[in-house]
Amino acid sequence: MKQREKRIDLHVHSLVSDGSYTPAGLAKLARERGLAAFSLTDHDNIAGDEEAAEAARREGVDFIPGMELTVEFENRKLHIVCLGFDPEQPDFQSFYRRMRATKEAKIPEIIQYIAQQGIDISLEKVKPFAYGKVLDRYAIMRYLVSLHLYDHAQPLWDNYLDPAVRLLDLEVNITADEALPVIHKAGGVTSLAHFHKKIGFKGFSRLEQETAILHLHQLGLDGMERWYPNYTAEDAAFAGYMIEKYKLLPTGGTDFHGSNRPEIGLGTGIDNNIFIPDAYLTGVRAACKKISGQEQEKQVDEAN
Repeated sequence: MKQREKRIDLHVHSLVSDGSYTPAGLAKLARERGLAAFSLTDHDNIAGDEEAAEAARREGVDFIPGMELTVEFENRKLHIVCLGFDPEQPDFQSFYRRMRATKEAKIPEIIQYIAQQGIDISLEKVKPFAYGKVLDRYAIMRYLVSLHLYDHAQPLWDNYLDPAVRLLDLEVNITADEALPVIHKAGGVTSLAHFHKKIGFKGFSRLEQETAILHLHQLGLDGMERWYPNYTAEDAAFAGYMIEKYKLLPTGGTDFHGSNRPEIGLGTGIDNNIFIPDAYLTGVRAACKKISGQEQEKQVDEAN
């Protein structure tokens, strides 16, 4: 009798960024939900990957390191899911340190701006919400979540954090043409997240979306999310069309945030509308292996 396929989830957030579960808590939840594997893809942060990997081993769940990277592309902000990279690779380390310096800049000034909007906030009140003692924008968000101002986290960004970031000229992200090769050098693969959203290509015609995604692919983008909880039928069909036409790597996930986005279930999406078979993880790992081999060949050629 054929063994039943298990689910995977390659787009998951922890409290390292804007989720509500610890990285270890996600591994436990993944086992409880019967997932074969998951990837932790916190925003512009890999601080939880090691904890998640260790917990996944204990729980008997497969794990692939990840990060959801924010990039600039043609005057738009995009999210790129990065999977299977080596965080110790020197070029990646240099890139990551530079990126984190931006994300951790001017935290007292951001707090001051939010206080001026009538919110009970101070640096001392935010400090206990820093993960690993790192004060960044997500520490502020976690404090604001604790105030129960909204039932979702997104309005906190829309009304307080994002306006402060713009006012303080902190809305600076790495460009796609610089970021994509760095992930490849570290042996990882890249996939366009939620192309249909504002942080994506919302408002574009299908032809404009196709042209933009093809340009990204030419810059080094490996794939795009084939599965996402709030894709319409037309969005899903377009993603499938792009993946087939341009031989893109299919990835996907629930974009799970725990209680900060309570309608989304880990591995299952909205009302069980997501099922990503574990066979797709094999494709991701094969693509990582291929890229690692290509990078090694490139380094040998350059040395000669």
